[in-house]
Amino acid sequence: MTAMLTIENLSAWYGAARILFDLSFEVGRGEVVALMGRNGAGKTTTMKAIMGLVDRQGAVHFNGDDISRKRPFEIARRGLGFTPEDRRIFADLTVMENLDIGRQAPRAFPDGTPAPVWTPERLFTLFPNLGEMPNRPGGRMSGGEQQMLTVARTLMGNPLLVLLDEPSEGVAPLIVEQMANTIVELKKEGLSILLSEQNIHFAQLVSDRVYVLEKGQIHWQGSMEALAADQDVQKAYLTV
Repeated sequence: MTAMLTIENLSAWYGAARILFDLSFEVGRGEVVALMGRNGAGKTTTMKAIMGLVDRQGAVHFNGDDISRKRPFEIARRGLGFTPEDRRIFADLTVMENLDIGRQAPRAFPDGTPAPVWTPERLFTLFPNLGEMPNRPGGRMSGGEQQMLTVARTLMGNPLLVLLDEPSEGVAPLIVEQMANTIVELKKEGLSILLSEQNIHFAQLVSDRVYVLEKGQIHWQGSMEALAADQDVQKAYLTV
């Protein structure tokens, strides 16, 4: 499997506080990889470090390019999408206006295969809830609807790989199911996804492989099936 994202010895800081300690992992083309761990394990910081949003050291290669020293907007323009945990939608703008802000040109994979091209109409098929409210301001949407809008806005950038930070957190069970179905559909399109998640049941629905974080370090890695069957690892690193 071709690696779309390769991380080597990634460390990250908030000021003087070191959060990540020499992480190394990869995400293959068309693969869903979960970063799992308790609150504070370093999952969100890992994603921010990949995007250049925090102080970092180490190597980050995406789609064959070294992006270790690129700025966040330069990384996004290369086709790496990021859906933050706090959503960051524009509350005063409508659904359509939020989508327009995320629009980027079509892309191709390294072998020349065209990547999926996303339009509002196609996204409304993927997210029917959004299709029913194209003119609604983001601030007048539920948390689950805002989560959908965040993912849809990211897809408008026609990414090759998407970083999804805690997509199931704080939303209704029906929305969680819809998010899982969406991730499965994106995988079918050939997109790669790095998923930050605490909910093992959600991760089981969509993930191929798992890296388990604890205190900014990888303490376990393997297939999703292996993690689901290992109660000791779950108790040690995932239960509260």
